[in-house]
Amino acid sequence: MLYAKKHHADKAIALLTKLKDQGIRPNCVINTYTILVMGLCQSGKLEEARKVFEDLLVKGYNLDVYAYTVMIQGFCDKGLFDEALALLSKMEENGCIPDAKTYEIIILSLFEKDENDMAEKLLCEMIMRGLL
Repeated sequence: MLYAKKHHADKAIALLTKLKDQGIRPNCVINTYTILVMGLCQSGKLEEARKVFEDLLVKGYNLDVYAYTVMIQGFCDKGLFDEALALLSKMEENGCIPDAKTYEIIILSLFEKDENDMAEKLLCEMIMRGLL
């Protein structure tokens, strides 16, 4: 998935599609698709990233904290805090506990956009969970 890391998300998607069409599955499905989601987010293709991410959820994959955090980062980078916070909630509903990095990304993004009340609320939540 070096393509996705080097901002060649289209090539990465084409390669994964080709492999899928040939019946070949990547060894580490979650890691492979998380790298793809990251590449799409970094390339400004947030809607494509969201589709890939949601497709994994629909297919029943148990995504890890890193996968959720990558998508949350994508939302925060675009100032889509409602989406980031909704995904934070969905993450917990799906049994995945956010870590300090997940909270840090959202809190710093909120402070940068002068959303101080929400940032402080999440900071308190982070402290209550023993993550700070």
